[in-house]
Amino acid sequence: MKVRFLLPLLVLIFSVKSFGQTNDYRFHSVFIYNFTKYIQWPPAQQTGDFVIAVVGNSPVFEELRKITLNKMVGTQKILVKKYRSAGEIENCQILYVPGNAPFDAAYEKIKNKPVLLITEKNGLAQKGSGINFIMQDSKWKFELNESATQHAGLKVSKELSKLAILVS
Repeated sequence: MKVRFLLPLLVLIFSVKSFGQTNDYRFHSVFIYNFTKYIQWPPAQQTGDFVIAVVGNSPVFEELRKITLNKMVGTQKILVKKYRSAGEIENCQILYVPGNAPFDAAYEKIKNKPVLLITEKNGLAQKGSGINFIMQDSKWKFELNESATQHAGLKVSKELSKLAILVS
């Protein structure tokens, strides 16, 4: 994990305020992409395409497609997929469940798989989400549930852990 990526991430974390919904989605998308640089997936997940999936209708999907266009995670090309419902969820490395999507159904589909579950609703980090975006002091921050990421077989860098609000 390279330190040169840390500075932009720090600047984003501590300076970005919520400027409206469009910027919120852009913010979430930039962070989701940057998380790929600070988390390591098991070797079996490091072949083929690197899939970032979004459940339901969320503008994050289009923002992620723009941000990840022609980007890679290691040697894997990033592919952004949209699932209309939790029942459609298939193989992915990251699953983003917006606040308006059913968390419990999505969680059940991936709970024993090496998937980083990212949410945006208060209380979901405590329910098993690996990363949960929250608004605190008019700024976007993120919670990290280290036991959930470890249970998924993911290794989170110390740099990312230091920037997160740790929950269990």
